[in-house]
Amino acid sequence: MLQIADPERRLALAYVPAGVRPAVTALWALDEQFARIIASTHEAVIGQMRLVWWRDALAALDDGPPPAQPLLRAIAQDVLPAGISGAEMADMEEGWEVLLPADAVGPEERAVHAAARGEGLFRLTARLLGGVAPEGAGAAWALVDLARGGDRAALAEAVPVRARWPRGVRPLGLLSALALRDIAAGAAERQGSPARLLAILRHRLTGS
Repeated sequence: MLQIADPERRLALAYVPAGVRPAVTALWALDEQFARIIASTHEAVIGQMRLVWWRDALAALDDGPPPAQPLLRAIAQDVLPAGISGAEMADMEEGWEVLLPADAVGPEERAVHAAARGEGLFRLTARLLGGVAPEGAGAAWALVDLARGGDRAALAEAVPVRARWPRGVRPLGLLSALALRDIAAGAAERQGSPARLLAILRHRLTGS
């Protein structure tokens, strides 16, 4: 069974309808797989090779059965039938490859990451949920998440997107609302803090 490491995304998953939860879980697990590759890479070339393998494997799902890899099998079983192609998921890889090597990452690279990873992930997740994510919300969330991972400059480049999220896409809205808190504070707030949990409850009830 696939597991999501990030506690706030695990919480957001609890609000995803059961019928699409396996698909959203697989999509978010793919994002975390890309993140683990970046975090564990000490040589850029090796990291790029691993990312290319995933990009090619995802694209190949559109033409044939998945290999004996649990995440790819889950994607083939749960995400592809929902109308999202392997090629669309493969496009998110660009947002991760641009982070290699880490010492060469600047505003331009972070902008690519925000668009390909953040906007891509929010767009595909919203489709699984039967809705649309506000433009820019995914990019802002991705930059905040990048800052939480250690790239503090990313937080200053995140443009807040304030919106009232319809109930169907509120799992994404929850992530966006938490990112807004970090942008406003100018620092990554501690996950699980009482104020953050209250913000989660408020968003769940009101969508804002």
